[in-house]
Amino acid sequence: MRRTLPQAAPFLARRRRTLLRLGGWSLLETAQTFLGGYAVAAALDRGFLTGRPGVGLVWLAVAAVAVVAGGTATNRVFRHLADLVEPLRDGLVRRVVGSALSAAVAGRERHTGHAAVSRLTHQTEAARDGFAGLVMVTRSFVFTAAGVVVGLAALAPALLLVVLPPLAAGLGLFAAALRPMATRQRDFLRTDEELAARLGADVAGLRDIVACGAEAHASAAAGGLIDAQTRAARALARWAAVRTLALGLAGQAPVVLLLAAAPWLLDGGVTAGELLGALTYLTQALLPALNTLMTGLGAAGTRLLVILDRLAGHDEPSAASPPTACRTCLATAAATCSRTGAATASCTSPAPADCTGSATASATTASAGAATCRARDSAAAGPCPDRPRADPRPESHGGYTAARRTSPPPTPPTEPGEPGEAAPSLELRSLSFAYGPGAMPVVDGLDLSVRPGEHVAVVGPSGIGKSTLFALIAGLLVPDRGELLIDGRPVHRPDRDAYAARRALIPQEAYVFGGTLRDNLLYLCPDGAPDAAVESAVRAVGLDRVAHAPGGLDARIDPAALSQGERQLVALARVYLAPARLVLLDEATCHLDPATEARAERAFADRPGTLMVIAHRLSSARRADRVLVLDGVAAATGRHEELLERSETYRDLVGHWRPGAG
Repeated sequence: MRRTLPQAAPFLARRRRTLLRLGGWSLLETAQTFLGGYAVAAALDRGFLTGRPGVGLVWLAVAAVAVVAGGTATNRVFRHLADLVEPLRDGLVRRVVGSALSAAVAGRERHTGHAAVSRLTHQTEAARDGFAGLVMVTRSFVFTAAGVVVGLAALAPALLLVVLPPLAAGLGLFAAALRPMATRQRDFLRTDEELAARLGADVAGLRDIVACGAEAHASAAAGGLIDAQTRAARALARWAAVRTLALGLAGQAPVVLLLAAAPWLLDGGVTAGELLGALTYLTQALLPALNTLMTGLGAAGTRLLVILDRLAGHDEPSAASPPTACRTCLATAAATCSRTGAATASCTSPAPADCTGSATASATTASAGAATCRARDSAAAGPCPDRPRADPRPESHGGYTAARRTSPPPTPPTEPGEPGEAAPSLELRSLSFAYGPGAMPVVDGLDLSVRPGEHVAVVGPSGIGKSTLFALIAGLLVPDRGELLIDGRPVHRPDRDAYAARRALIPQEAYVFGGTLRDNLLYLCPDGAPDAAVESAVRAVGLDRVAHAPGGLDARIDPAALSQGERQLVALARVYLAPARLVLLDEATCHLDPATEARAERAFADRPGTLMVIAHRLSSARRADRVLVLDGVAAATGRHEELLERSETYRDLVGHWRPGAG
């Protein structure tokens, strides 16, 4: 308030003529208020109680005419109100535009651009509407209160002795609470905005947070902001209770005191009409005006002060430091690295230039093995074949620091007869899973055996549980019943499974983070890989156009600038280069054209390992060694030709696919 009110005084001083016009028309409302109570008292004392009903009706008619005149005055007030409110809005717009342009020239538009749009549209309009409402309720109360005081004095000065003390006490209490209410309102709005910014950054960088293993840190940070917002809301509610107390003291206590003092007033010469006129003033004029004033000033008024502070530039974020969400991203990365200790030899954090873009907003950590890297599109981090040890020195790429591992991750223990890099087998025994205790099973008693090196396509209607099945195989979900074995070993969550490096899942929405293309491709190869192996992966899946763009593999990429298909190709090449020998493609080629999809699937089919694909085209199912059909009743497996004969669900799917694919 100390910062805003000094600027308000010159603004109002330059518009004295407008204020005088508003005051002049408001005097008619004062006359309406005065006649409202005085006419009731006169009608009773000079008319009805003296046996002259005609005189009483005349006084009531005078009160009615005063109401009509007051309505006309209010209409005129609204016309002149625009002369006071619109210049405020115009000045705020000029200030916001000038501030945004200054920030752009100073290079701070990255942090202030979205805020400037919000201030230029929503907040300036809110300030205009709030200021207009504030002027109206304040003006109405001042002139209504003046009419009440003059009316009570005209009826009987003794009435003022009863009414004024509680009225003054209530107004004093309300005035004392205004500044704390404004402070609590500012705190509430600030915590609300910080929480919204934090959750927005977390949602945009959700997969980065999971890749970092920083779920607990992100949850704790968001929880702290939620707790802060709750505390601010409770503090604001307590001061709202003070406002209610002030309203009762100023508006309702005078009515109670007037009724309690009625015998004393009547004994002192106050007439019944004057007493009824005083009650009319209090209940029909003063109490509604007080209620409107305290509601308007207590809520809209304090909010207006906060908005004006923002628009005046007092709450601009410091240009010297990144936004809160960005600092939290960096803190998340640091906390994750320190938490994993020696097991985590690489932590890569994008610069805090932009914490709102997908996958460029958060720190990205490739943890030792797949145990701490739980991104849905990856569960592999074992040693890549024939790759040299990477340079331990971090490389700088335009503000993005990429530090690679300097030591190999732990590898599963080798047992006699273990196949090593051979393709694994997969076995499901009566596997069941439901999303909740009372939910219908999505996967119900499924039995399946996949031979080492087999290429299996999974098909079925939308929502039947194909992605759920792949999440179970990857260890991202835990089955309710049954067994899931890879090479005879039970599958556990990636962070608890020493053999998780042997499987990889690529979801439909491919994971690409801000950095170089090489960083993205080597994400699952902690010890790096020779250029020949990287080029081979690029050619195999069809990533040539992106990899051979200016800058090549060392060009920094922006995930938002890549098409969905290009992001899928990056994820495919990353897993192709990884040591995983069980690859799960969960519609990981759905954004590719049929020819590119066929090229990528053939590359994985020719690559050593076992391949499972959720097929969305007939050609994809035909390329598989075997097809698994899920229909929610009984799963069926077989070759394409066999299933056409014995599976009605498969025939329906083929009939749906055939017009658009082949």
